[in-house]
Amino acid sequence: MKERVSMVFIEKGQIDVKDGAFVVVDETGIRTHIPVGSIACIMLEPGTRVSHHAAALAARAGTLLVWVGEAGVRLYAAGQPGGARSDRLLYQAKLALSDDARLKVVRKMYEIRFGEKPPERRSVEQLRGIEGARVRKLYQLLAKQAGVDWKGRNYDYTQWDNSDTANRCLSSATACLTASAKRRCWPPVTRRP
Repeated sequence: MKERVSMVFIEKGQIDVKDGAFVVVDETGIRTHIPVGSIACIMLEPGTRVSHHAAALAARAGTLLVWVGEAGVRLYAAGQPGGARSDRLLYQAKLALSDDARLKVVRKMYEIRFGEKPPERRSVEQLRGIEGARVRKLYQLLAKQAGVDWKGRNYDYTQWDNSDTANRCLSSATACLTASAKRRCWPPVTRRP
């Protein structure tokens, strides 16, 4: 994966396979070859159609196909490159179900996020509290640097209009990021009526 381009966005084109290669034909008929095996993820924006043959080639190459809204703002669906393997899901479940393993993961994520080791002998909940306090201070600092009037993080999803502009923007961005992260980490769930 380190050798691959992280992602490519394709809009308003027909994706197919010609002579064993991934090809995008745009609205004007211009063909563009895409090195599907050297791309980790192809973001398919509105107006893009993918042939069955192209989807199969992407799966064999281990390239994730993701159907998104314009400019990648909404996430509608994602494929599963390499087949529906469960080993990563089982590993995540193992980490989540063990208190000791989960604490190790939380401590490592804290270290990655803040560039320093977390305080010793703290529970997951205590580390979350410390992280929350640091993030609140960061919001305050960034607001000051950007010249934004910051009165703290205050948002009630049932009363959208009562929140200030900064909190509404932050909530919208967080919702988009959360939706994207959930779809990226977990396979889509199919619900039946």
